[in-house]
Amino acid sequence: MIAAIEGHNLKRYYTVKGSGIFARPLTLKALDGASFSLESGKTLAIVGESGCGKTTQARLATMIEKPTEGNIIISGTDPHANDGADLPRLRRDVQIIFQNPYGSLNPRKKVGVILEEPVVINLKLPAGERRELAESMLAKVGLRPEHYDRYPHMFSGGQRQRIAIARALMLKPKILIADEPVSALDISIQAQVLNILMDLQEEMNLALVFISHDLSVVRRIADQIMVMYLGKVVEQGDAETIFNNPSHPYTQALLGATPAVDPKLRRQRVKLTGELPSPLNPPTGCAFHTRCRFVQEKCGATAPKLEMQFGRQVACHYAETAMET
Repeated sequence: MIAAIEGHNLKRYYTVKGSGIFARPLTLKALDGASFSLESGKTLAIVGESGCGKTTQARLATMIEKPTEGNIIISGTDPHANDGADLPRLRRDVQIIFQNPYGSLNPRKKVGVILEEPVVINLKLPAGERRELAESMLAKVGLRPEHYDRYPHMFSGGQRQRIAIARALMLKPKILIADEPVSALDISIQAQVLNILMDLQEEMNLALVFISHDLSVVRRIADQIMVMYLGKVVEQGDAETIFNNPSHPYTQALLGATPAVDPKLRRQRVKLTGELPSPLNPPTGCAFHTRCRFVQEKCGATAPKLEMQFGRQVACHYAETAMET
């Protein structure tokens, strides 16, 4: 079976001006070697602190940017091959939902115009068919036909995010990228939006890339998990395996900081020491060694490779020690 979306050793570097007049330009490694493969109907969750490279990976997956190195593959096709000849077609297959529902919808346009805009740009449909499609999609996300003629400011945050979901699905994509889609919403509304996403994923057989820093949300929705730190993947594999027995010290710290009502899901809290290093000047060796409780001399000298251990991929010299604690 051909994967809906794949990433092969994805890297994205940016050149940043130095702070002084004569300072040399610096290289920011926003993403430094991430690989994944996702089938239709499945969910990959990308998790980590702010600045770890989650959104950069989303920008590569949606073809907003081109990788510095590596390849993104959509349904078996490299969109950047052949001088980008396949880009317009493949971009219709990949849609994104942004984090902030208050900033992602044009306040000057009615909901109907917002929903129909991607159809106007990409498909030649009569106005009547466009409106019918828009009202049908509003119904799928739990909104009513009369909402078609209203402006975004007339809706709550949860309703706006439903509109954003409806807009993303107007072209019937194969892949949906959700970049922190519920982090700006109240807790009571988050569950509603997640349920809508999961129902639509099942109905449309979507491959879902779900970006989040909230592992309590990820636990509900993910089939696979990719844990990132300073642009690198530190642990990756089946969601159940990682949640039940995390092997990287950073993953353990993230899970320990996640509140859980069920006592069986609670883990020992691991306190991270030190500050998150600057991505412009990352530590030598393992990027996490400055905050790791299992740090040894080897960690600061040699960067661990992402290798298959204990049923998942993990980049840690002392993963076995971490799992025993």
